Amino acid sequence: MTAPLDRKNLATNLKHVRKALPHDSAEKHVRGTATYIDDMVEPADTLHVVPGWARDAVRGRIQSIDLDEVRSVPGVVAVLTAGDIPGTNDCSSAFGDDPVLAKDEIQFYGQVVFAVVAVTREAARKAALKAKIDVSPITPILTADDAVDADTTVLPDYQFRRGSPETGMQAAEEVLSGTMYIGGQEHFYLEGQIAMAQPQEDGGMLVYSSTQHPSEIQHTVAKVLGVPDAAITAEVRRMGGGFGGKESQANQWASLAALAACRTGRTCKIRLDRDDDMIMTGKRHDFKVEWKVGHDGSGRIRAVDMEFLARCGYSVDLSLGVNDRTLFHADSSYFYPDAAIRSRRLRTDTCSNTAFRGFGGPQGMLAAERMIDAIAIRLGKDPLEIRKLNFYDGERNLTPYGMPVEEYEVMHDLISQLEESSDYWLRREEVAAFNAENAVLKKGLALTPVKFGISFTLKHLNQAGALVHLYTDGSVHLNHGGTEMGQGLYQKVAQVVAEEFGVTLNKVRITATNTSKVPNTGPTAASSGTDLNAMAARNAAREIKGRLIDFICERHQCGPSVIHFGDNKVLVGDQSFSLAEIAKHAHMARIQMSHAGYYATPGITWDRESATGRPFFYFAFGGACAEVTIDTMTGEMTVDRVDILHDVGHSLNPAIDLGQIEGGFVQGMGWLTTEELVWDDRGRLRTHAPSTYKIPTASDLPERFNVRLYDGNGNPEKTVYRSKAVGEPPLMLANAVFCAINDAVASLRPGEVPTLDAPATPEAIMKAVQDMRRRKAAR
Repeated sequence: MTAPLDRKNLATNLKHVRKALPHDSAEKHVRGTATYIDDMVEPADTLHVVPGWARDAVRGRIQSIDLDEVRSVPGVVAVLTAGDIPGTNDCSSAFGDDPVLAKDEIQFYGQVVFAVVAVTREAARKAALKAKIDVSPITPILTADDAVDADTTVLPDYQFRRGSPETGMQAAEEVLSGTMYIGGQEHFYLEGQIAMAQPQEDGGMLVYSSTQHPSEIQHTVAKVLGVPDAAITAEVRRMGGGFGGKESQANQWASLAALAACRTGRTCKIRLDRDDDMIMTGKRHDFKVEWKVGHDGSGRIRAVDMEFLARCGYSVDLSLGVNDRTLFHADSSYFYPDAAIRSRRLRTDTCSNTAFRGFGGPQGMLAAERMIDAIAIRLGKDPLEIRKLNFYDGERNLTPYGMPVEEYEVMHDLISQLEESSDYWLRREEVAAFNAENAVLKKGLALTPVKFGISFTLKHLNQAGALVHLYTDGSVHLNHGGTEMGQGLYQKVAQVVAEEFGVTLNKVRITATNTSKVPNTGPTAASSGTDLNAMAARNAAREIKGRLIDFICERHQCGPSVIHFGDNKVLVGDQSFSLAEIAKHAHMARIQMSHAGYYATPGITWDRESATGRPFFYFAFGGACAEVTIDTMTGEMTVDRVDILHDVGHSLNPAIDLGQIEGGFVQGMGWLTTEELVWDDRGRLRTHAPSTYKIPTASDLPERFNVRLYDGNGNPEKTVYRSKAVGEPPLMLANAVFCAINDAVASLRPGEVPTLDAPATPEAIMKAVQDMRRRKAAR
């Protein structure tokens, strides 16, 4: 026993949670010692897998495949085709329409037909180029418009409908309508798609995969190999970025690595080249949006009619949830008295689009902001006035899908604070003065809100597990179903567990996500990683801690109120023990010090068939004010200043949350300004490398970039330490940049709504500028 400790405020002071602590791998990232799959030591006989595809074929029926020259290349050990798959030739999440290897038909340019297994990656790459694949061409369906004409869909249409939008439109004082194209986005993670498979005893397989969904890797590999799920173990310690691109799309590459390992009996690794990665994998869904809005003379919305035409690609993938979330967020932060919001999930002969940060929500919100801007421009009012006029409030707080917006006061207060801190109205005057004095350069200003629903809209995904061990030396082993892709999830969960046990962070051992430790997990997505996994880990820690408290009460004949955990010690009245001492005594008394914690989000009642219920546990809010300058002679644009105020409840880790907000905003800004995907008329992706696809760089950041966390009362719902999710919502803060560009273009012709599509590249800006000038000349 050690000397007594001062117990003042020990029970209430937080030592780790709500602290700005470094990412658990921060030092490793800086030093280059963080181990990713390609850094792992390979067994001496490791083989390398490279996918092969019909490089001259876009869409068509396979007439013949000649792989003799591929097999003859020195170093080639095996060449795999669909006929070599012992189980099911499918790597889809649910719908059974994603072949691991194409068999009879090429459905999009870049679809994998075979896989080369060789002693070196270079040998496999050279061999893959020697395939002769004869394809009978079929005219490809490439765009949303093509798909509408051909009436091809991957899923049935879906809609939200409230009231009578037809009657509302007739009753409105003015009706506006338009069409907007919203482009897709490449994930461009630093670490590309990669997997390594190692054969185990009795037909087992250990698969290391850069995935956001280890359980789905386990299930998919088992399905492809034709073995029970229990024979497959999937593991991932960290990813070099994911952003949704590794939620379902990692399945195919893990399956190919495992198939090669099963065939050869040796460890096999697959790592896609950047070009192949971009050509073969899905993107953010691009949309054609047709909208109509009826409003009164003040700008208050009376009715909306919105149709979202989504290019889904050749298969379903995650298009059901993505497009549903587009509809869920087509209201942005605004109340629609009468509404028809429809979605068409169109099949095209392109790569299957998939999850991307925001999961369809950004597209829905951008379309809503376009309508608000159009109303303001037509009425000659400031867009912020129209936004605030249409905000949800105490009387108008029901979404088009029937869920109330309980925290509307947070949104009002946050936007009001940002309006003041960004000097919005003073800068509005300065922008107007600048535009009056400059004929070529024009400035734009916009302040836009974010309201983003937090939860998976597929109810069964809102659950998580964690495995926690307390050892007799007072150290803690932590494992859970969440995955680390740089967002700091592991660090946050470790902080929560350290707080519960009252130990320093160096006592908590963070371990790789592994399906043999925590089974049947959901993906780390929908911004729910911390909400779910930290709660599961906290439940596990509290269960173990509760057993220790019961043991201490019995041993020391005391009540639980005199027992306190902190600073690696346990205070029992006036006595102080190290946690290690308590753990050792508990072990000797045969007290279990391990627990599999579990958490399921309460209150989720969404029924998709009837479109009723509560799809989200809560909303996260935010706001951004952006100022831009465009050059009307070249279309070039600079972001001059950005002010952000974002709601994360009571932040578990302010440093990590600020990083997520900054990164999410910049990624969203890239989507809306520079990241343009281009397919040619044959269906070939032409922007498949950094030379042709431009992500934001340091030079694209605004000179003044002010980011603050909203200081509110915390999450009213029962989340971990009253925090809120922060992964996806910040991406939609970038809507302010797009709206500011729109504002700058609109200054050329007051009263006219620009025809600006996303991304607002220099070419798109010039097109919108020239259109405004033509309208001016025509009048």
